[in-house]
Amino acid sequence: MPELSFYVLQSDSFHDRYFFACRLIEKAYQNGQFCYVLMDSLAEAQILDDMLWTFRTGSFIPHQIMTQTPPDIVSQVLIGTQNTPPAWRSIVFNLSSQLPENWETFGRILEILDNSENTKIAGRARYAAYKRTGATITTHKL
Repeated sequence: MPELSFYVLQSDSFHDRYFFACRLIEKAYQNGQFCYVLMDSLAEAQILDDMLWTFRTGSFIPHQIMTQTPPDIVSQVLIGTQNTPPAWRSIVFNLSSQLPENWETFGRILEILDNSENTKIAGRARYAAYKRTGATITTHKL
């Protein structure tokens, strides 16, 4: 069973949500962990991709958007809308509105929620789904 963490932001801004995700992704990268970031759409993936280049001066996080098949090089952050590739299941950031497929096989899942109504409703549904399996969830209200 993966380690599950919910981060609940006070802001209802998707920008603040993505900025917070960038900070956590950077921390994972600095610790030598290469993660997958699950998004709802390619447009949202592109926004996060752009933010990872600009969110903090001097930051460098090798990353790319996965469109069809995962890259051969595992030493980067992968952003996508598809199932999480096996090599990136150690840490998964879920910024989508869906429960990730095969989530039970992941090492860690970080759910980042803003305070918008749509995000909260989808987040509560995922929280309940995780709980039904007996998973232990840590919640951080920021």
